[in-house]
Amino acid sequence: MARKRQHDNLPTFDELIVPTIEALKKLGGSGTIEEINETVYGIASISEDILKILHNENGLICEVDYRLAWSRTYLKKFGLIDNSSRGVWALNSSDIDISKIDTNLIVKTVRDSHKKSDQKEQFDKIDEKEILEEETETANWKDQLLDTLFNIQPDTFERLAQRLLRESGFIQVEVTGKTGDGGIDGKGIVRISGFLSFHVIFQCKRYRGSITPSQIRDFRGAMQGRADKGLFITTGTFTRDAIKEATRDGAPPIDLIDGELLCDKLKEFKLGVQTELIENVIIKIDWFKNL
Repeated sequence: MARKRQHDNLPTFDELIVPTIEALKKLGGSGTIEEINETVYGIASISEDILKILHNENGLICEVDYRLAWSRTYLKKFGLIDNSSRGVWALNSSDIDISKIDTNLIVKTVRDSHKKSDQKEQFDKIDEKEILEEETETANWKDQLLDTLFNIQPDTFERLAQRLLRESGFIQVEVTGKTGDGGIDGKGIVRISGFLSFHVIFQCKRYRGSITPSQIRDFRGAMQGRADKGLFITTGTFTRDAIKEATRDGAPPIDLIDGELLCDKLKEFKLGVQTELIENVIIKIDWFKNL
């Protein structure tokens, strides 16, 4: 993995090694890829414009996420972090002193360990494949699902949101979708522990780009005085400023569901998404011998 700088403000993978450790410590020692990446964005002050730079023409992952994957790979091979089969990454020691982390030593040690066996090129190829698989293992089906959502009728998408909310435990879910209603598409009631209930107004927006703070403010203005909470559902993403606006102190709270989470929820509730498990049969020869 050659260190390259295609943009003045685009960090190289080795420059993201320390922020990755910092992110894991901030997250309590472990985190998912999404949690780690999002935390690194803040620590390294990575702008929205930089996050829009894609790794390749396929547009499956952004360049920063790709480089962060390389950072995790080097940290794992150096022995500072590890990952589980569930995709959770964790520090191997809780008392890592960030001030003593030598990035150059990490990079050199990992590369030298492969140079000794003359496998440097093979190492790069194999690990790049693993990284791309790690970052895109869910991208294919999610991209297909999001494309499908873009091709259904607007009222069908609203009914899908209605069904999803019902499956999630909402009651009295209605789709309104009236023109000039400030973007409000429906309402419902969510009950907690069978005692507390909250009136929720939701907006469904099929969008390929990022939702901005102004769109969050417009939605909040429309829902104010009409519900306890707001729910904004989109096939796109939310900018970091939009996320901050949604949880701003003193303002009615708005929960956010982006395209990534929407796909996960549809899969969880088996709404148009079916998961097939492949059976792997292993004969335990020793078991028979020990009868």
